[in-house]
Amino acid sequence: MPLPPPNIGDWYEGANSELFEVVAVDNDEGTIEIQYFDGTLEELDFEAWEESEFTAAQPPEDYSGSLDIDKEDYGVDLERAGKSDWSDPLDYLDQSE
Repeated sequence: MPLPPPNIGDWYEGANSELFEVVAVDNDEGTIEIQYFDGTLEELDFEAWEESEFTAAQPPEDYSGSLDIDKEDYGVDLERAGKSDWSDPLDYLDQSE
């Protein structure tokens, strides 16, 4: 069964379990540009796309794959958002008077 036409932003899984996203479709040239989770770009023609064994997949929860950084390098604690880090915009409302 052939794959449906690719849409930019859709995620797929290749035969070797690598996740990738469709990042560009050029109908004039007949090419599809994909970006693997690790950031590697690849260009396929429409014929190769139709013959592929890709399956639709969910986007990864961890967006850092193509950024080449570890969770410790984010600079924030992604596990919990602290309310103490937020400021209340109403605190500054009366300062203009």
